[in-house]
Amino acid sequence: HPHGLDDDAFDAMFTLDRPIVFAFHGYPGLIHRLTYRRHNHDNLHVRGYKEEGTTTTAFDMVVLNNIDRYQLALDAIRRIPRLGHLVDDATRRYDASIARHKAYISEYGEDLPEVRDWRWPA
Repeated sequence: HPHGLDDDAFDAMFTLDRPIVFAFHGYPGLIHRLTYRRHNHDNLHVRGYKEEGTTTTAFDMVVLNNIDRYQLALDAIRRIPRLGHLVDDATRRYDASIARHKAYISEYGEDLPEVRDWRWPA
């Protein structure tokens, strides 16, 4: 595309040899189609909309589509070899967080306060 990044700019941003976890609000296939000729495409892992979920909370929609903050962090940990020793503990923490999330929305019908009220630090 004439307005897209040239290969050098793309490589500078996404590297030639490191894992990439890309969270996208649309279908993951679109990102794969846009990047399949780029360097390091094999290390590109895209999370995005999978048409999962129904009438539920905002955070539950991202959980159901595997693009929540916990899943993305776990994806990154799994793809960085030097963090391999953290995978088991991170997986346990992820599973516990998601179980707590599901129990809370089942009882209260809204997201956990720490999710709902979270803001970027100023």
